[in-house]
Amino acid sequence: MADTNADRPAAGGASGGAPAGLPPLKGGQLAIGTIALSLATFMNVLDTSIANVSIPAIAGDLGVSPDQGTWVITSFGVANAISLPLTGWLTRRFGAVRLFTLSVALFVIASFLCALAPTLSALILFRVLQGFVAGPMIPLSQTLLLSSYPRDKAGTALAMWSITTLVAPVVGPLLGGWITDNISWPWIFYINVPVGVAAALATWWIFHKRETPTARVPVDTVGLGLLVLWVGALQVMLDKGKDLDWFNSPQIVVLLCVAVVAFAIFVVWELTEEHPVVDLTLFKGRNFTVGTVSLLCAYGLFFGNVVLLPLWLQQYMGYTATLAGLVLAPVGLLAIVLTPLIGRTTNKVDPRLLVTGSFGVFALVLFMRAHFNTDATIGTLLLPTVIQGIGMAAFFIPLMLITLNGLPPERIPSASGLSNFARITAGSFGTSITTTLWDRRATLHHAQLVERLDPNDPVTSQALGTLHSGGLGSDQGYAVLNRLVDSQAFMLSADDIFYVSGFIFLALIGLVWFARPHRAEAGGGAGQAASAAH
Repeated sequence: MADTNADRPAAGGASGGAPAGLPPLKGGQLAIGTIALSLATFMNVLDTSIANVSIPAIAGDLGVSPDQGTWVITSFGVANAISLPLTGWLTRRFGAVRLFTLSVALFVIASFLCALAPTLSALILFRVLQGFVAGPMIPLSQTLLLSSYPRDKAGTALAMWSITTLVAPVVGPLLGGWITDNISWPWIFYINVPVGVAAALATWWIFHKRETPTARVPVDTVGLGLLVLWVGALQVMLDKGKDLDWFNSPQIVVLLCVAVVAFAIFVVWELTEEHPVVDLTLFKGRNFTVGTVSLLCAYGLFFGNVVLLPLWLQQYMGYTATLAGLVLAPVGLLAIVLTPLIGRTTNKVDPRLLVTGSFGVFALVLFMRAHFNTDATIGTLLLPTVIQGIGMAAFFIPLMLITLNGLPPERIPSASGLSNFARITAGSFGTSITTTLWDRRATLHHAQLVERLDPNDPVTSQALGTLHSGGLGSDQGYAVLNRLVDSQAFMLSADDIFYVSGFIFLALIGLVWFARPHRAEAGGGAGQAASAAH
């Protein structure tokens, strides 16, 4: 991605390095440099999950609905995805060290502004800024990390780096929930300030003499503009569709037309541009197409359900943000343990088998959740989350091996960048689609359940009598019953989404097997895939 001259340092992952002739770091400098880069990565990944359990609190404090509060998540994801194509060009123009340090510093400023945001509009604006400046941080952290270690230690370096990206999703919901319940939601952004400042200062101190070469290179401004236009229009349409009654609203129709037309022009432009911001010719390869489509569909489903679960628990099950975070946190426990084992087996086991197992576990987890009810205990809720860690361990690296299989080394940065763009964008789209379907299915279930609330129905009459004997008036009694119906309706709607998502995961298993068998030497092996996966 970023630039078709794929040998550029940070175009898609960890394919760059320090200027030729500089030796690897040693001793304290190596340790401090590794910690600084890992802290910045941890902070970045943490911000994709820490807000999930805080959405009801943010929405309540800013006076908007929880559905509108999810824009805090989607705005960050879309901006983050859009900025990825610029990473290679910006690295060539300003240097990897300078760009990384600046990205971390701007991320800190954007985090501080998010914490101060007085309205939802302001918070979304600052989240867009935060997501945009976060784009170069992960690929450049890989680049600088690999430039610090000897070549024979590259796998170890990536394994250490990957642990931070696995720990962050575990810590994020727990930390976000605890902060929201015990302090206030702005502190989920304030905590980035000391971490980011320390990471930026340490990175500049260790790496400023190891700057990568710079040069003036062309950038596809038209392609970038079209990319921003169609992705932005589509995301706004998905976010506002429910509030504006979808295609009964002229605004939604206009947004759809803009997205479709801009996307069509974008495809034509990128296929004919000499230096495209996105190398769409990669889709000529069967494995790249199969791997990328599988990744974006699976991640969209996964992330949408990750956002849905804490919303349901807090709005209709009476869970605090901390408890909702506790239900989500264990997803990374088995992933942390099993990911190194998966990495060591990828050259011995067909990645299609590993992905099949991963998608099968996701389907099992979703079918288990499809049987949740309003009496579910925390143990019942936790069990699928723990099991899901097995699927997470075999998800990213095998899928990236399939995606990169058969590509020459010079095209791997562009390929990994494009697949990551698809993944991050799919996460934002999946969030919007899932929350919209949740609300629509709940409306349907509510209407069906209310049909039985007839005063002449013995069960309804008994329930109202019990409420009246407790001192509630007729209107108050019906309000309580309506709240109970709402709770059941949204529970049934969540179960519907879990159930359908499970079947889609099973269907994706069939898609994966359209890929050609993996060749161990293609794409640089598991180390390259681990780098590209994030």
